[in-house]
This record gives sequence, structure tokens and C-alpha cells, in this order.
Amino acid sequence: MSIEEALEWIHSRLKFNIRPGLSRVSALLELLGHPEESLSMIHVAGTNGKGSTVAFTRSIFMQAGLKVASFTSPFITTFGERMSINALPIADDKLIYYVEMIQPLVAELDKDAELTGITEFEIITAMAFKYFSDEQVDLAVIEVGLGGLLDSTNVIKPVVSGITTIGLDHIDILGSTIEEIAAQKAGIIKPGIPVVVGNIELKALRVIWEVARKNTARVYQFPYDYRTEVEEHEHFNFFSGQEAILDIEKSLVGLHQIENAGMAIELSLVYASKVGIELTEDVIRSGIREAFWPARMEKLGEKPLILLDGAHNVHAMNRLLENLSSEFPDKKITIIFSAITTKDISQMIKMLQTVKNSHLILTTFDYPKALNLGDFQRLEEEGVELAPSWELALVRAQKNLAEDDLLLVTGSLYFSSQVREFLKKEK
Repeated sequence: MSIEEALEWIHSRLKFNIRPGLSRVSALLELLGHPEESLSMIHVAGTNGKGSTVAFTRSIFMQAGLKVASFTSPFITTFGERMSINALPIADDKLIYYVEMIQPLVAELDKDAELTGITEFEIITAMAFKYFSDEQVDLAVIEVGLGGLLDSTNVIKPVVSGITTIGLDHIDILGSTIEEIAAQKAGIIKPGIPVVVGNIELKALRVIWEVARKNTARVYQFPYDYRTEVEEHEHFNFFSGQEAILDIEKSLVGLHQIENAGMAIELSLVYASKVGIELTEDVIRSGIREAFWPARMEKLGEKPLILLDGAHNVHAMNRLLENLSSEFPDKKITIIFSAITTKDISQMIKMLQTVKNSHLILTTFDYPKALNLGDFQRLEEEGVELAPSWELALVRAQKNLAEDDLLLVTGSLYFSSQVREFLKKEK
């Protein structure tokens, strides 16, 4: 089997099953010998900030000398990065090995009327757990794929859980109100297992607290149990109980990353306390400084400055606009934006139109659910440029901008992935 054939089989499976639940992934894990039971894990849910929080947490424990696995989605560069060990994606030959192992098990389960239709995400979740178990990692940091309560990853029993943010996203699946979405995210809270909570509005917090109370789960809540304080040049201070770490330098650009980094530190401290690991201040500092996560305010060019940011929903777009206002108030900005049809595209475009001294280019890209430019022709009257080819728009923008200008590419993470690959090849 080639890597292309292995990936083709994975992608051939359903994205969603009409019968949501954990029975299929549990059955597959049982056939694999329940590898997840041998893992020490941190579980992270939330609307936005999950990936960055995972990256910071992973980096802290790597600096502490642990062998750290991470399971994330979607991928930006290669499919294998979804299941990484010490930030290195699974090798193609190993991915093929696990596909060949799992294929006959899936075929067996497909014969069962109750278990048929195992999805792509259920397969790669089980595959990741088996890979991490075989490699005997010290810690696995697991990012929820969608929601929490019925997400495939929710079969695990972590040492500590985390909920980063709550916003209106995937409303067709998770619910149309903040409270309904919060209930799905809070579904990862397990009896007696502590949960670290990020900067979340009161309506959602009430739901999380109620679920935690029923599960007698200790809550570490921002900004009461831990907090961050912004310093110059995006450095920050962190406070938690008797702990205080001052003037921390972070690697990921954007003020919102201070909250993600703060949550990662608190998650790490709670985990370390539970398993008996000592995390020194130097380890935490270097972990936050060395963390890397692509397509999150990622700098891909200078003169003009090129930034890539996967602001793929309204909540993330709010954070992006805050960063543009605080970091680049006087720059002339060209924005290239695209998204998928399951998102609130019109609202995100309205938000981008408020950016001062900017020119907005709306485009599409190679993806089944990519936006249709024909649906937005009316925007040309409002000064929005429609570009059928994002490659041409990108090259033209690079040529037309002055050295002090900013070129921002944003929207869908799938779009960001394609642009990132193009710019890396161009460089």
C-alpha cells in the first residue's frame, strides 16, 4: 500500500454518521486492545484556541524532557501532523502500517448493523491512540475534534481536562445557543477529574459549573484561580495561587495567545501536580517561548509583512481584529479572505470591512465546501474585490504593496493550508 492509497481509504469514510455516539469508536478500540487505557492524557475542548493551547502545553512538557504525543485537527502541512510525537508527524510508513492493521477491523464492524459506518475521525482517533500506546509516550495531549460530549476522543479518562473558549460555531451540529454549545463542550468533564477553564462568558460558565458540580470535578477558572497580565511587546505575567512567573516571552503572535499560553501553563501545573512531576520556571518559560503552531498569526514574509491566520469563525475573527488594531494600527493592509459554507461568511466579511486603511479581496479555493463567489457579487459595489484565483490575487498583492504594508491571508484553515504550501514553495 502506498501513502496515497492509505490516505484515500481514510478519506473515503464518512465525515459524520447519522447516529452520533461513542459506540463505534469504542468497539474499534476494543478490537485494538484498548490502547487509550495505557495513556496518561490531557483533554482539550473549546471553540477557539484549542490548537494553540495544545501546542504550548506540548512544548512545556517537551522542555521538561517528556516524550509528548499530540492529537490535533485539522492538519496544515501534512496529514501526519494530526498525530505527532514531540511535534514530529507520524511517518508515512507507520501510517500505512496502522491503516493496514485497522482496515480489516473496520470491515468486520461494518457487518454489524449497530456499528456500521465508522467515520474518518473515529478511525484516526483510534489509530492515534494505538500509535501513541505502541510508542510508549509519557503524555498525550488530545484535542477534541468537534464539540466534546459525543466527540470520538471522549472515550478517554484524562488526568485533567481543559475548555478554552465558547462561541457560536458548528451550530448545525452543536446547537444554536451559547448554552447548548457549552453543554456539548462540558461533556468532556469526567467524575472527579479537574477541569481548567479559559476566558468564557457567564452564560456558558454557568453550564460548565453545573456539569462540573454534578461530576464533583474541581474547576480552575480564569481569571480567578489563574490569570495573565499583558506586558510590553506581547510579553506577559502569569499568576496562579502562590505561583508568579513574570515577563514571559511567547512565540505565537497576537494578544489572544497570552490567554492560550496562560491556560496551557495552568493545565501543565495541574497535570504535573496530579502525576508528581516538578515543572521549573525555566521549563515553563522555554516551553512558551519555543512553541510553534502554523497558520495562527504566522509570519511568512517580510517587506511587505505577510501574515497567515486561520480565523475561521466569528469568534476567531473578533480576536484577529483586536490583534490588527493593537499591533498594526497605522499599516496599510491588504486582506485575502476565503471560508467554507458552513461558517457565517457574511458576518466575517462585514467584520473585515471595518478594518481601517484596508482593501479586502474575497476568493475561493479547492475544497468541496469552499464559498461560491457568485453568491457575493453584490459586494463589488461596496469595494470588495472578487478574485476567482487566490494564487493570482496573492502574487499581484505582493507586487503592489509597499515594503511597510501588510498582506493578511485569513479564513478557513483548509484555505490557510493551501496558501501556506504555496508561499513556502515560492520562497
